[in-house]
Amino acid sequence: MGNPAEVYFQVLNIAKDSSPQEIRTAYRALVKKWHPDKHPPSSRLEAEAKFKAISQAYEALNDQQENRSMVGANNDGPGGGVAPRHRSQELQKPRCTGNSVREFKDENRLTKAGAVAAAAVARPAFSSFSGPVKTKPPPVERKLECTLEELCRGCKKEIKFTRNVITNKGLIVRKEETQTVRVKPGWKKGTKIMFEGMGDERPGCLPADAIFTISEKEHPVFKRKGNDLVMKVEVPLVNALAGWFFSFRLLTGEKTSCSFQDEIIYPGYEKVIKGQGMPLAHDKGVRGDLRIKFHIVFPTQLSDEQLSGIKELLNDTT
Repeated sequence: MGNPAEVYFQVLNIAKDSSPQEIRTAYRALVKKWHPDKHPPSSRLEAEAKFKAISQAYEALNDQQENRSMVGANNDGPGGGVAPRHRSQELQKPRCTGNSVREFKDENRLTKAGAVAAAAVARPAFSSFSGPVKTKPPPVERKLECTLEELCRGCKKEIKFTRNVITNKGLIVRKEETQTVRVKPGWKKGTKIMFEGMGDERPGCLPADAIFTISEKEHPVFKRKGNDLVMKVEVPLVNALAGWFFSFRLLTGEKTSCSFQDEIIYPGYEKVIKGQGMPLAHDKGVRGDLRIKFHIVFPTQLSDEQLSGIKELLNDTT
């Protein structure tokens, strides 16, 4: 493979004649870029492999530099030789502080994903760079349609989908999968559920993820506005003035009613019923409000008797 030191320089993406300071600067930039904690689960294995390769390359170059300095010190004398480098020029390993990079040597501290990655990169550090690194294709996204009742009460939905899989013979075939999604009360449109590794498979790649995004079916009565529910109701003009009573069912199935005996329903009037909106997914027991908006229906024509009655009523009020 050639001089391993050359591969270490390639891992750190620097020239072979780089100074200790340049090596140290490149190392710090790369470990910051490839720290596994900064990567999502879909690319964390790749990040952990590269993180370990970078750390091992830096340690190897650091050890070579220290050996060079020791040889220089042993050969220094009357007969001449190579003078040791000044300590400030030597590569220094970063001291372990609260913000230092995480070490992967302690097997007991590895997460499950980290343990898999450590086993995968048990070869020399440079192999993960010199050889092909498996990448993960973009996730396969699908919609999961839910009614407002399902998003209000919560439910369990069984979903079936097909994906490409690679057989033992290397052929790509379509396979039907079945997964269960537990919809939590209060989930909103746009909520994403991910099934890791359940997307399409491609040769030489990690399996893609499958992502289902919640969408809301249109409801005939209610419309969702954040955590509130809005209901529009038509009320005849006579009832808006003289009083009205109506009943309806909430999304929970419970029947409720509204009475307007002492209230006049005017254009723009809104009735707010506290705590009868959508539940909050992350605040158990907390709900939004139900907002009832009224559309007053005016008569298209009035009889002479009705018109006289209205005029008389208006004259009495003045």
